[in-house]
Amino acid sequence: MKIIDMHCDTIERLYFLQGEGKGIENLRENQGQLDLMRMQRSGYFLQNFALFIDKALWPDPWEGVLTLWNLYQREVEANGDILRPVFTYEDIVKEDSRMRSLLTVEEGGVCQGDIGKLHKLYELGVRMMTLTWNYGNELGVPATPLDGEDSSHGLTDKGKEFVQEMQRIGMIVDVSHLSDAGFWDMLALAKKPIVASHSNARMLCSHGRNLSDEMIAAIGEQGGCVGLNYHKEFLLPYYKYESIWPALIAHAKHIVSKGGIEVLGLGSDFDGIPSNEAIPGVEGVEKLWWKLKEGGFTGTDLDKILYKNVLKVYKECL
Repeated sequence: MKIIDMHCDTIERLYFLQGEGKGIENLRENQGQLDLMRMQRSGYFLQNFALFIDKALWPDPWEGVLTLWNLYQREVEANGDILRPVFTYEDIVKEDSRMRSLLTVEEGGVCQGDIGKLHKLYELGVRMMTLTWNYGNELGVPATPLDGEDSSHGLTDKGKEFVQEMQRIGMIVDVSHLSDAGFWDMLALAKKPIVASHSNARMLCSHGRNLSDEMIAAIGEQGGCVGLNYHKEFLLPYYKYESIWPALIAHAKHIVSKGGIEVLGLGSDFDGIPSNEAIPGVEGVEKLWWKLKEGGFTGTDLDKILYKNVLKVYKECL
């Protein structure tokens, strides 16, 4: 079994733990939802590591993303025996027994509207970026704003410029967290596949972070990918609390029914979401494989969902 996961917030979690004097935790082994030793035991092939910036916690978001990058670099270097950073599709598929790490950014506002900073992120190895998190920024507004922004607005002119430049240089556009209007603005510009790295189906759970059926279909039509998110709030309707497993399988089936089998991937959001009883951490993903199989997905389907669909996007975009 191979696993590619499009989103986790582990680097940010480790940074704040170390800032509180709890530096005994590191990427190799820790008490969070994801570490390298458990990933290795669970069959992980590649993990996207996000540099997640909550602008409320960083007076200078650009300084913040560079700070997290430095931590990521130290962890990659310390774990070179089992982890290898990748930057191109050729890097990813190169024969190597080590797991791969792909660097992403969650919060396009770290660039402060400066294309030069976008280029700098690319030089530092970033190959995917969400245009927003939960605050409005120079690029657009989010689906669930925390700052009073009007979520009916889409991309700014600067945001449209960023979309075009990201696709030109080989950085994947991630629409998770983006407003609906921003999604459609972005899609009108996209010439390469896009992803929603950690989002579910709005038809089953009406949270603004989830995707409408039309969005899922559009991502599928243009060869992109939707990463199944394990967060309870994005899985279960607010009025009805069910167990996690039926909800996960229902979202997986719904996304595939609207976008095709090649649209679905994994986007755990580990270390950015509360733990749940079904998939408390990376060690639970093997059980997800079995639950999806019990739900009617074939072995060929599961290979696509667990890694091949995302790998296809990397081939097209990186």
